[in-house]
This record gives sequence, C-alpha cells and structure tokens, in this order.
Amino acid sequence: MRRPAALTAALVVLLVLAACSSGQRVDLGGQSAGLTAAIAGEPDQLDPQRSTAYFSFEVLENVFDTLVEPDDNLEMRPALARSWQVSPDQLTWTFALRPGITWHDGSPLRAGDVVYSYRRIIDEKLANVDKLNAVRDISAPDPGTVVIALRRPTPNLLTNLGGFKGMAIVQRHNVETGQIATHPVGTGPFAFAGRKSGDSITLTANKSYWAGAPRVSGVTFRFISQPSTALSALQAGEIDWTDAIPPQRVEQLKGDDSIHLAVTPGNDYWYLALNEARKPWDDVRVRQAIAYGIDRESIVQATSYGTATANQLAIPQGNPWYTPYDRYHHDVDRAKELLADAGVDHQNLDMLVTSEYPETVTAAQIIADNLAALGITVNIRTVDFATWLDEQNSGHFDMLMMGWLGNIDPDDFYYAQHHTGGSSNAQKFSDAGVDRLLDAARTEINRPARQDDYAKAATIIADKASYIFLYNPSVIQAWTTNLTGYEARRDGAVRFRTAELTTGGGA
Repeated sequence: MRRPAALTAALVVLLVLAACSSGQRVDLGGQSAGLTAAIAGEPDQLDPQRSTAYFSFEVLENVFDTLVEPDDNLEMRPALARSWQVSPDQLTWTFALRPGITWHDGSPLRAGDVVYSYRRIIDEKLANVDKLNAVRDISAPDPGTVVIALRRPTPNLLTNLGGFKGMAIVQRHNVETGQIATHPVGTGPFAFAGRKSGDSITLTANKSYWAGAPRVSGVTFRFISQPSTALSALQAGEIDWTDAIPPQRVEQLKGDDSIHLAVTPGNDYWYLALNEARKPWDDVRVRQAIAYGIDRESIVQATSYGTATANQLAIPQGNPWYTPYDRYHHDVDRAKELLADAGVDHQNLDMLVTSEYPETVTAAQIIADNLAALGITVNIRTVDFATWLDEQNSGHFDMLMMGWLGNIDPDDFYYAQHHTGGSSNAQKFSDAGVDRLLDAARTEINRPARQDDYAKAATIIADKASYIFLYNPSVIQAWTTNLTGYEARRDGAVRFRTAELTTGGGA
C-alpha cells in the first residue's frame, strides 16, 4: 500500500464532500462529483473472501473484480479474463488475462494473483470454498494465463468464479500484511479511500480501470438503518441513491417525479431455518408443523407490502430453473396433528433475528403469533448482524430468519445450504439422497438432466423442511433523477462504474 497515494485520494474525496455540502458540483477533469449512496447497514469487514454480508458486497462490488462477471441477463462475460478455452473433456479451463491491469496501488495484476486468491479460499476453507470444490489444480504458466484443472466436469464453473464478489481476486501483499480487512486494495472501478466507523465508507474513482474510468469522482456509502430516514435524505437531495426503501411507500413513490424508483423481480429468497442439532427440531414432523403453522401471505404483506412473492422453494417463478411446489399452506389443524404425532406439546422457541434486516424482526412478530396457536412460545432475540452471524455459526439458536441474495445458478440456491458438507448448512440438515442429487447436478453437462436433479433435490429439501422458504423479494432501489447510467440488477449487485451525476443532484 502506498500511503501518499491513499492520502491524496482521501483529500480528493474531502474536497468533493466539501463541495457537495455547499450544494455545488465540482469539475474533476471530465468526471462528475462524488456520488452518495445510502445502504441499510455497515459492512462487517472489507475482505471479500471472508465476508458473507450483503452490506459488505454492496461496497466491495465497486472495489474488487472477478475473473468473469454476470451481465444484465446474468450470463457470464469477460472481466479480468478477456477470454477462455475449455478442453474437450471439460476438465481444463484456460483463461487469458487482460493485459495492463493494475491494482489500486499501481502494481500490476499477474496470473499468480488469481492462483493465490483461489488457493487462499481452498486452503483456508473460506466461505466460498464450495464453489471450488471440483478444482484439482490452479496454475499460472505465464503472467497472463491461468489454468484451472478440474476433477470432474463443472457446468457452472464460470458462475462459481464470477457470480458475486465473494470470489474476488485479492492482492497477496494486501492480505499478508493484514490490511485487506481495513484498507482493501483491488482492481475495481473505485479504490478504498477511508472509513468512518458507524457512519460511512468513501471510495475514489480508479482512473486506470480496465473498462474505462468511472464517470463520478467517487462514492460515499452512508450507513442509514432506517428506510424512512434514507428515503427522506434522498428526497431532500442529501443522498443520490439508496436501496433502503420502505416497502409501504412503493405505491406512493411510483408517482413521485423527483426520484427514479426501480422495482425489479429478483433471484433472492428469504427463509426460516430450524436448528436440527437441537430437540425437538431434529424431528422432521416438528419442522413440517412449523411450515404448516406459518402464514406466508401475512408475512409477505407485513414485510414487503405485497412487493414480494410468497414461495415454497428458493427459485422464483419466471426463473428457468423454477420447480412448482405447493405442499404447505397455512393449516393449523395439520400442524397440530404433526406435533401430536411427534409427541411434542408446549415448546419455547428462541428465534434469532437482526435489526439490520428489519424484515426479519417484522416477520418474527407474525410468526410468533402464528405459532402461539400451536402451543409454541416464540422468544424473539434481536441482535446486530455481526452477532447474528456469530450466533448462527456457533449454532446458538432454535430458529432464524435470513435471506440469500445474488443467486444465479441453481447450485447457488441449494448446495452450500443443504448438502451435508455445505459451508452454510448452519441448520445441520443431512440427507443422503439430497447429497447425491446435488453432487450429480454439479457435474451434469446435459441441461434437462441437470434440471431434473435440482427439481428432485429441491422437493426433498422442502418436504423435509431443511429451510422453510417464505418469499422472493423484489430488488427495490431509488435514485435522484440527476443520476444516469445506473441500472437495478436482478442479482442485487450494486455497480456504480457507469453512473454519472449531472449538476444539481443530491449529496
């Protein structure tokens, strides 16, 4: 890391912010002034390979690159790799890197950086190790070439490498000096400039970005947990963009000409998970009773005011991998029968939610009312997200609610969460049939056969209530009419690389 460069970047950002505070934009050599975005929570850390928090990825999407990346239709396209070739047996993938790419500190990107990044995920068993499960070897025969050798055909390899920034290419020096968590160095369109704990993170434009310099001088991500506060800030011109939109205001905002509102069908899903390492939740009949006992439509209305779609599987209707499933409906009598069959009467249930995802708190209140009819007392435990992650990882919960965001390939929806050895299987679900199907689908080149494997696995996952799926939300974002060149994406990725602000915007 070059401290003088970082200090210079920070001074530029301070000048931009000073100009914005007076309501004026400044001319920075063809770039418009800095953009201010409000997100609903603070990143837990800035190491993209260690974080699993959406708030982190909202920021890091703009700092780091992946080898390939999804386009607007979620098809994988070149990024740091300009092209690739696959051997006839599907076991060797050869990637050619773009020439001349540099890290934010000015040092050149080499193929060895890619090898190091993937080896780190594998060797340290980081959050995304499942995505490299089939990798036998990674090598760099020259500074511009990366070769990935696989143990078996992997039809979703490109999605695994580029579907989200958890697979970012990181700089070895940045990692080994321990600075990546506090001052990350990437190759992305914006460079990290500074962080004010509890308040904001500032980025500055990377004028040497391989896809062209951003049109804004930088981005300041402000942490505003209350959606009403974020919306008021947007309408007052204090910020330029936010995804913290009160769902109850969506219909009203559709008629507000002072902002641009985007409500985009998404690939995300929200779910409940019961801890199968604890009794009585290890009994499938008890989990199924919970699935029958909850009222999804009420949860959807309370959390999204109808902007989401109730679903009983992860993948939404309209997605080519969608599987119809409607076993569960709100049926208190059926739920009571299942509990009686399992010999379970009154229970106290510890439900883990986080204030940084307000929908979990709202849903918990509905669920508590629903389950009271079954003789189950729900004790809602609301914590900050960092604590939520710790409690989930340590198994300190009876039930939790959360969402999976940014999914593309069906493997993203199911493997890590429901395979016995899955890295995100916090509920400790294990089913040999599901394991076989998910493993088979990972290597199946024939698309219809692969789709059949996932349909069967998903059905068992829902039947045995590994997750109790609730709904698929829409991606809801809003921005000032002075912000152009930005599009809301189905995968929830927040990309400001092509954004531009005209004179008179917020911030």
